Amino acid sequence: MLEMKVPSPGESITEVEIATWLVKDGDYVEKDQAIAEVDSDKATLELPAEEAGIIYLKAEEGDVVEVGQVVCHIDTAAAKPAGNAAPAAEAPKAEVKEEVKAAPAPVATPAPAAPAATYATGTPSPAAKKVLDEKGVDAAQVVGSGRDGRITQQDAVRFTPAMGTAPVSGSRSSSEKKLSSLRRKIAQRLVSVKNETAMLTTFNEVDMSAIFALRNEYKDAFKAKHGVGLGFMSFFTKAVTRALELYPDVNSMIDGDYQVKFDYADVSVAVSGPKGLMVPVVRNAENLTFRGVEQSIKDLAIKVRDGKISVDEMTGGTFTITNGGVFGSMMSTPIINPPQSGILGMHNIVERPIAKNGQVVIAPMMYIALSYDHRVIDGRESVGFLVAVKEAIEDPLNVLMGGDAKKALEL
Repeated sequence: MLEMKVPSPGESITEVEIATWLVKDGDYVEKDQAIAEVDSDKATLELPAEEAGIIYLKAEEGDVVEVGQVVCHIDTAAAKPAGNAAPAAEAPKAEVKEEVKAAPAPVATPAPAAPAATYATGTPSPAAKKVLDEKGVDAAQVVGSGRDGRITQQDAVRFTPAMGTAPVSGSRSSSEKKLSSLRRKIAQRLVSVKNETAMLTTFNEVDMSAIFALRNEYKDAFKAKHGVGLGFMSFFTKAVTRALELYPDVNSMIDGDYQVKFDYADVSVAVSGPKGLMVPVVRNAENLTFRGVEQSIKDLAIKVRDGKISVDEMTGGTFTITNGGVFGSMMSTPIINPPQSGILGMHNIVERPIAKNGQVVIAPMMYIALSYDHRVIDGRESVGFLVAVKEAIEDPLNVLMGGDAKKALEL
């Protein structure tokens, strides 16, 4: 009987959570078959079977287990069932509680006799009065259900001027589900950023006309030769790596009483996946061509989508780019990805009237935002960095491509 233990997903990770069992207790599994998905505080990873045989689960979904702990047994001596049919065994119930509380449908009942009026009738409790004051509702509009007609907090919460105290129709169900280990860790990190950094955000806007023209001219040839699309991310990544060279304080982080600066740009790129927002890292982005950036981002995005991204591929970034524009965001203040000191936020592209050479013209415009840690980055660096990004985006041919688009795109 083989004991399967939780392998270490990466340095500094001591425990994981069993997110989903992909097999049932008593199933026959093949060697290297994915049997479970486990959440660490950095990523969701698949757990492969070490040998073929019948599996017996020793942990349930939602269990937090330590690295090296036994989570299942595999009977390697068991014969494979005929027709590849697994023994019918009930999968263990998930510990993740998803409780639905449905309100019962209103039942018509005879109206109770009105209680005799007393000094308490129509008087709100202190908690109810606070709720009614917040809603701007006069207590005289509410019929109390408490003793002697007193208005309770629940009466105040349920009351709306339009509906009065009539029975509520429609579904009023709710559900609860335990946050995954990954989501809990993300929450802790985001709160720590707000509490432990002096985060500020500066904004600018960029005219995307030049990039639109370049993409329209070369995107088909680029796709045909390299097998990847020519998107906006390669232009912004190249613009960011140039700006990081000009303003190295933005490419740094605090370590205790020291500021650590990097002579390379490992750019974290926010990618939306089934488990939430992940930030895989494009290593040495300053040395990559447009094709190299596009290929790296595509490969990482596929891994995130398929749940194949590793912990190593999501750690060690020195700066982050996030594109809320793909979801329609017009403007936002992106939150720093610790322990980094800066993050660039891209937003949606909207055709707006702007002034060019004394004339009002319509141009595709994007707001960009830089959130930064003011402990190490001053206003001059933050504003200068964002202006440098703007310059590169608005004149990519000369600033990013050396005046030769075909050469820069390897066409």
